[in-house]
Amino acid sequence: MTDRPDDAPQRLSKGERTRARILESATELFSRTGFNAVSLRDIAAHAGMTHAGLLHHFPGKEAMLLEVLAQRDRTDAQTVFPDIVRPGTPAQPSDRLRGLVDLVVRNSRTHGMVALYTKLSAEATDPGHPAHHYFRERYRVVRAELTGLIGDLQAGADAPADVEPAVVAVQLLALMDGLQTQWLLEPEAVPMEALVRAFLARFGLAPDDGAARGPVSA
Repeated sequence: MTDRPDDAPQRLSKGERTRARILESATELFSRTGFNAVSLRDIAAHAGMTHAGLLHHFPGKEAMLLEVLAQRDRTDAQTVFPDIVRPGTPAQPSDRLRGLVDLVVRNSRTHGMVALYTKLSAEATDPGHPAHHYFRERYRVVRAELTGLIGDLQAGADAPADVEPAVVAVQLLALMDGLQTQWLLEPEAVPMEALVRAFLARFGLAPDDGAARGPVSA
């Protein structure tokens, strides 16, 4: 009998498939109208199941929301920081930078997830929102990781000596979030990848993997 490799795909159980279907429905509905306007019954109906059946898998809407956000974070982290998600995975600063740009490209192809994140992050500025703590901690972690990445990149780049990595990290994060909002409103006018590349180039940090797609004004 041959052992299955650790990275071989595993068949989901019926319960796991049901949870995945619920989360897909929650993601779609949250992205349309935000967290507060969606009820558990709305999600159950969209997923094609009863309210009681949904509660068997999730105790409440808050737990569902946090799982949706955690899934997004896991996917994003695998793209930008694979060595953190999977210890032992080699990743040079230049690889992480390319991963960051790849993440921007992927976001430009996933309107629903970008809409979800944009709506929820705005709602979560309210301290009473169930995702308030999540977003506050997420921004802290992402700022710290970007600061470290930019510092590593600057050490080997022709970057301005008087620019603090922490400052660039905050500006980059603000740029990426702001671009997503503008892109949701007018996608054809906001080439997110090109604009992020242009920002990085100002600090001597542009990836060396080819030109950006889409025009960028000077």
